[in-house]
Amino acid sequence: MNGRWVIVLIMMGLLTACKVGPNYQRAKVQAPPAFRGVANPAAQPDPQTLADLKWFDVFKDEKLQELIRQALVSNYDLREAVARVEQAQANYGITRSDQFPTIYAGAQVTTQGISRNGNFFALPEDTKRNRVFGSVLLNLLTFELDIWGRLRRATEAAKAELLASEEARKAVVTTLVSDVAAAYFNLRELDFELEIAKSTLTSRQESLRIISLRQERGVSTMLEVRQAEQLVYSATEVIPATERAIEQQENFLSFLTGRNPTEVPRGLSLTDHQLPPSVPPGLPSDLIERRPDIRAAEENLVSANARIGVAKAAYFPRITLTGFLGFQSRQLSNLFNGSQGVWAFGPELTQPIFTAGRIKSEVRFARAQREAFLVNYERAIQAAFREVSDSLIAYRKVREVRAQRALLVETLTDRSRLAYMRYNGGVSTLLEALDADRDLFDAQLRLAQSRRDELLSVVLLYKALGGGWQV
Repeated sequence: MNGRWVIVLIMMGLLTACKVGPNYQRAKVQAPPAFRGVANPAAQPDPQTLADLKWFDVFKDEKLQELIRQALVSNYDLREAVARVEQAQANYGITRSDQFPTIYAGAQVTTQGISRNGNFFALPEDTKRNRVFGSVLLNLLTFELDIWGRLRRATEAAKAELLASEEARKAVVTTLVSDVAAAYFNLRELDFELEIAKSTLTSRQESLRIISLRQERGVSTMLEVRQAEQLVYSATEVIPATERAIEQQENFLSFLTGRNPTEVPRGLSLTDHQLPPSVPPGLPSDLIERRPDIRAAEENLVSANARIGVAKAAYFPRITLTGFLGFQSRQLSNLFNGSQGVWAFGPELTQPIFTAGRIKSEVRFARAQREAFLVNYERAIQAAFREVSDSLIAYRKVREVRAQRALLVETLTDRSRLAYMRYNGGVSTLLEALDADRDLFDAQLRLAQSRRDELLSVVLLYKALGGGWQV
């Protein structure tokens, strides 16, 4: 009898190599030969990419590096992503354990008493204890023979979900690094705007003082005084508005780094930040392997593909083994000496006969889920190509805008100087000088914004290429 069961178990074990359901095959994606937006589309793409650099090699500001490190420790989104990875690890362990037998140890002691007078409810003094039973058993409970691969497919799906959660964590890191850098550059641009506003206010207050003296001596009119006051007040109102934006930006940075609202330490000024000498995007085909969000989408697709096998396995019979092995004795003192060895073994087979289409619907549901994840995977790839192209275009065009605005500021600075010289010399009116001053102030603010946009274009390109998660 024992030999026959061993043969049966060996034959069933050989059958466990079978797994129903489709094996995963990566979907074919047509990558473009080169990214749209590169400076020279006809040139051979450089396999090197900006994304290969660590974030602390891209962003040289020490204060910015401290903020990023703080965010990588305390940011709420990243902490949640880490918890999801741990959750997926635990789920993978739970699912994988179903492939192995579950063994429990149990012990039991039973005392039997017989009443002397035959009453059902007897007093303690009327009861005679004459039997004490004991047993120690190892229970083998519901070990399923994975003949059709249902459990292995479920483990495959759980493992893919674990990998997807890990890639999702990396994607959160990429987004977090870029968000902190972008927020910091926005803050430094606001600081620069505040410096421009204060410097302009000081210059206009000095002009107002001179014009007021000229009016007192009868050289200027009260209209010119009012026009100069207008410029002073317009520069004055910019300062509190900019200070408000600065403090709110500091609060946003504090939130990204997991801290209560507080002042943010500054490092390099907006104009002192050095851009990378070149920003090679790399090969488009490598982007699929580099970006964590694409890899996460693919692992979700792998999991959905394995779920089809889990659903299809329900069509086939399920075989489970149950049994126990141990010792039993009528005397507790002889439990391990002179006791009886007991064992039991019982295979069980269940086969669905009528489920009202439930199994068929579950298979259709699993296939539909796989198609949905396939669409999400393809969308993630196309979105990545678009983001890289947009970032390359922005990087090239923003530099051109910044160069033209720098020339405009130089021209307006000279114009303002000449206009005030003509006014002081009595050749032109104050209105011409005030217009030149107003245009110069606006141009300086736009130049500061274009410098910030140039830095942000590098941040967005770095993120689009999948850089920053290599901590």
